Amino acid sequence: MMITLTGKRNDACFAEFVWEGDARIRSYRLGLEQLFHGRYLETMLVPFTGQAVLLIGCGKKEDFAPGLTAVKEVLAATAAKCRDFNIRACSMDVSCFTQLLGPEAFTAAVLGLGLGCYRYRYQPLENEEAWDCDFQLENGEAYADRLKEARELLAGICFARNMVNTPGNHLRPMDFDRIITAYEKDVEIEAETLVYGQLRALKMEALYSVGQSSEYPPCLLILRYRGNPDSDEIYGLIGKGITCDTGGYCLKSSDSMGGIKSDMAGAAAVAAAMHAAAAQRLKVNVTACLPLSENRISQSALLPGDVITGFGGRTIEVLNTDAEGRLVLSDAVSYAVRREGITKVLDIATLTGAVANMLGNTIAGAMSDDDGFYALFERALEHSGERYLRLPFGREHEKMIKSDVADVKNVGGGCCGTITAGLFIRSFCEGRPWLHLDIAGTAWCGSPTYAYESKGATGAGVTTLYYLMKEASLPH
Repeated sequence: MMITLTGKRNDACFAEFVWEGDARIRSYRLGLEQLFHGRYLETMLVPFTGQAVLLIGCGKKEDFAPGLTAVKEVLAATAAKCRDFNIRACSMDVSCFTQLLGPEAFTAAVLGLGLGCYRYRYQPLENEEAWDCDFQLENGEAYADRLKEARELLAGICFARNMVNTPGNHLRPMDFDRIITAYEKDVEIEAETLVYGQLRALKMEALYSVGQSSEYPPCLLILRYRGNPDSDEIYGLIGKGITCDTGGYCLKSSDSMGGIKSDMAGAAAVAAAMHAAAAQRLKVNVTACLPLSENRISQSALLPGDVITGFGGRTIEVLNTDAEGRLVLSDAVSYAVRREGITKVLDIATLTGAVANMLGNTIAGAMSDDDGFYALFERALEHSGERYLRLPFGREHEKMIKSDVADVKNVGGGCCGTITAGLFIRSFCEGRPWLHLDIAGTAWCGSPTYAYESKGATGAGVTTLYYLMKEASLPH
């Protein structure tokens, strides 16, 4: 697939974006108004002599909201229809969206086209014909820089989706580490890996105790990007990277086992966003710490009731071995604070089923103890179009994770599971401004909600993390 800028219309095939009730429907004089009404995501291919027009319905103009999501959906529907009809080149003018919503609509259009083409198969079907299309964006010369940025974001989302969709037996922790390290090599990102022996020597017991349940050892991958060496501010991105999560001795139910390969979506999102930030040379300093591990059952696996000591010296009572993500994140946060000198902490993880039960599959959960940091995050959301709900918390919730036998316990009780999980991680931030993103409901879709989604991984978090770093790089 290619997405290019062109100053003229492709005579072979072009797409027309039509508002519901648009007079252009009648102008073709083919009686199309009886067949095509311009309803939202309605499509029709109209062949003429030597050319074809692909009509894409946008719905009522006054109802075109939320805008960026709608643009992505309309363009994804365009791409899907091109695939259905084996169209190899199609031009279109997206100025109807940029005039309505501003330059951000151009980025959304590129993402929609690319994600509408996305398919994942570990092995292609036999005799499956390869399909490719050149999507030509007319009169887009003014958006050349945005096209470059959008392509980078598109590549990052697809990278994250591919990682999360990869079968667990083909993505062990060290495999994931090598893939990410290779992915970051073409940009100015320094990568360092702490392997199992180093984790034990550093007494990162929270991470290695989860990982020692598997014959495939855990590791901590550190990525450093220094786009603003004159600044002492270093943003820390901590992404959960559990490549296989059985739940350990607190074994998951059978209906939850199908998703155990996708518990590393946070780490995948961080790696993709870091690459995009470095490729765009954003003036911001970022260090990512990605704890990569499996969570299995074996004679060396954690047991409910065990007490372990994290890298920062805090003791943890393990009451639920399926609450392992917060354990590995706690050591990664402590390492980032104490060894990497980060000044702000953002963790992202498929952390709790409770957040999906509360918000479903289109809204993720967020928590923060710093209003200024959260305001930066909200500005990023204006560009990414992703949806998060900030959850409140108080001292009563902090008390829920206090342990009688250790400093903290890894579950808080029968309620407020999403809040107490976040607060567990916060307790290792040592006073740094903290932002927590729980994408357990949005990182995977069994049945796509939006036209730009496909069954499986969504790439949740990539664009939001990128735009947060972009906002942080701007003078305020």
